Amino acid sequence: MIKKSLKIIIALALLGVFIWTFYFLYKKSEQSPVVFQTVSAFDTTIIKKTVATGSVIPRREVNMKAQVSGIVEKMYVVAGQEIKQGDIIAKIKIIPNMLNLANAESRVNQAKISFDNALVEYDRYALLLKQQVIAAAELLPYELKRNSSKEELDAAENNLQLIKEGVTKNAGKATNTLIRSTISGMVLDVPIKEGSSVIESNTFNEGTTIASVANMGEMIFEGKLDESEVGKIKQGMNLVLTIGAIDSESFSATLEYISPKGITENGAIQFLIRAALGKNKGNSFLRAGYSANADIILDKKEAVLSLPESVLQFEKDKTFVEVEIAPNKFEKRYLKTGISDGVNIQVLEGISKSEKVKVPEMNGMGAEKQG
Repeated sequence: MIKKSLKIIIALALLGVFIWTFYFLYKKSEQSPVVFQTVSAFDTTIIKKTVATGSVIPRREVNMKAQVSGIVEKMYVVAGQEIKQGDIIAKIKIIPNMLNLANAESRVNQAKISFDNALVEYDRYALLLKQQVIAAAELLPYELKRNSSKEELDAAENNLQLIKEGVTKNAGKATNTLIRSTISGMVLDVPIKEGSSVIESNTFNEGTTIASVANMGEMIFEGKLDESEVGKIKQGMNLVLTIGAIDSESFSATLEYISPKGITENGAIQFLIRAALGKNKGNSFLRAGYSANADIILDKKEAVLSLPESVLQFEKDKTFVEVEIAPNKFEKRYLKTGISDGVNIQVLEGISKSEKVKVPEMNGMGAEKQG
């Protein structure tokens, strides 16, 4: 009797396990209903822009070159100093070429001999004229010879002084040994030091740069833009500059130059652009060479009906969305769109603000399962 009851209990237990397993597998295989997320159209400002990378530089930067070869005897400026046009930057001490010096000294000696000889002849004939031995016309050739010899001696002496000191006695304050600034502005760089050798600027050599001077009151942005974007811009467009070193401010600029010729960089065609910075730069001091990004506003629409680009779907050359017509039921609606900033897109026709638009599943945020 006990054995029979034990068998019945075991059989019922096995049956219960079987029924529970079947129920569990059934529930597990049953799919939960899908509820799609929706968004509504909204009003916003859409700005279509492109970005150019470059740097902020002075519009006018001039390298002051040495006009004579020699050694820097004295520097009168340092980087960061404000100077005016005509201010002395440096003084050059001339180290004359020994061959040129020897030739100049020889020329002076020869000119002196010629002048002394011409002076003796002139004095002799002048005495004869005084004694009325000769006519006045006979003295004229010797007077001319004396004057010519004197002029040749002066020229030889000036040439010798020029080789030695870089200035002639008749030049006054004019001298090539004093390097003066040709513009007013700030000294950006002084690449040489006192005692350094310098080479004069001439036809065959650009010469040694003594200092770089620039007008820091007039700055420009110079950058490069890809060929795919350069056709969308034109002179006079407004730019917003973001400078990495000054992240708390942005600066306005006006596009003034687009290069007619592109250059190849890393396999892409780039075009040089320049933009003039506005007069109001705030309290920030813009240093020459700051790297900057320029946002070029191609188009701007304020307070327009928009949708996130992620809800758009495409069918051949048409754009559509799925609009909710009943709880979790949607219909296809074709749209006419406007400009886009890469996140939101302007909607011209197709939906209203009161309608809800399905977020497609393929965008990773579209559907949720309910258990």
